[in-house]
Order: sequence, then structure tokens, then C-alpha cells
Amino acid sequence: MQRAGQLAEDGTPVRERREPQARVQRERTSPRQFGREVVSEMRKVAWPTRAETLRLSVIVFIAILILGAFIFAIDLGFGQVTDFLFPSPSTTSSAAAVATSLFT
Repeated sequence: MQRAGQLAEDGTPVRERREPQARVQRERTSPRQFGREVVSEMRKVAWPTRAETLRLSVIVFIAILILGAFIFAIDLGFGQVTDFLFPSPSTTSSAAAVATSLFT
């Protein structure tokens, strides 16, 4: 049980009180200074070229189409399996249709 300073070597509980840390007061910047710093940082950004942006956008669009087609195929397959396992009354055999018409 001598974990995280809970017990001393002789087994007695250790109770240390920590002094609260003093909060560091930072100077607040004015909105104008904040805007200048934002513009300064935005100038440091390595922006992609128009060609890079277009190429990457086309790649993303194609990936979305492929993924959408894949999800559509999986959904269609699961739908077919579900219809096979649990047929709806309208697609059952004629004997079942006759039986249901007798009771309605």
C-alpha cells in the first residue's frame, strides 16, 4: 500500500498538504493585436497550389464514389439475404396466400 505516498516506511499514513500553485496572470491582448498575430501566422502557412487542390479534390471525390458504391452493394446484398431469410407475405407461395385469404 505504499503507493503514491499514501503510507510512510513504518506504515503510518502520510498527509502532505500541497500549497496551491499561484496562477500566472498573462497580459490580455487587444483585438487589434490578436488580428495582427493571426495575419502574421497565416502568412507562414504553406498553402497548396491550385493544381494540388484540384488534384486532391478529384481524389477525394473518386474515393467517395467508390466507397458509396461499395456501401450500396453491401446494403443491397444484406437486403437480399434478409428478404430470403424473412420473406414478406406478398412474396410467399400461393398456398400461404390462400391460407391468409381464408382468415381475412
